[in-house]
Amino acid sequence: MPRHVAIIMDGNGRWAKQRGLPRIAGHKAGAEAVRRTLQAAADAGVEVLTLYAFSSENWRRSDEEISDLTGLMRYYLEREVQKLVDEGVRLLLIGDYRAFGPAMTRQLEAAMEKTAGNRRLTLVVALNYGSRHEIAQVAAKLARRAVAGEIAADSIDEAAIAAELDTAGLPELDLLIRTSGELRLSNFLLWQSAYAELLFTPLLWPDFDEQALGDALNQFAARQRRFGGR
Repeated sequence: MPRHVAIIMDGNGRWAKQRGLPRIAGHKAGAEAVRRTLQAAADAGVEVLTLYAFSSENWRRSDEEISDLTGLMRYYLEREVQKLVDEGVRLLLIGDYRAFGPAMTRQLEAAMEKTAGNRRLTLVVALNYGSRHEIAQVAAKLARRAVAGEIAADSIDEAAIAAELDTAGLPELDLLIRTSGELRLSNFLLWQSAYAELLFTPLLWPDFDEQALGDALNQFAARQRRFGGR
């Protein structure tokens, strides 16, 4: 069983288009897929589930779609946080979620605080996240500390960088899933994916369910992980 599973949730728009529905309908269906997948991951014994909810590149979408997405986020924050508490799920955020404004920031941070004591599963939501930016920020931070004499430049190694990433303190990423048939990482957890198993499925995200997650976990279990060894 992988301890840490991450998912690039792709295909909401295509799912809606295939049905002649507005894109927001696809995002709503995608939110239901999140609920199913979260429950299935917790039942399976996964420790950490990381979801790519909003990339730093998503700001290029139309103002209407961004408004729909943030409204949907607000809707589920108001209605789902207590369920996370009841199910023993801890919420964490990675990325610059403060870009969504002070009101949303307060809601997000209140949700994290309310679920902080939960231990059954950690749900990590990537909001306004970009992996290249994350790594660049870590490099700049360590460089400033070296210039200030707080650390030696020669002491900056992989462990020092990993300790400053948004995912510091979480288990290593074991399995990364992308839906919708696309075969790329789209600037998601690039450092963390170095030795993760990658799985690409043609399913559009709103169609992802308990069976799909179970199939992915079974495929993971069948693979041999050598981490560069023979």
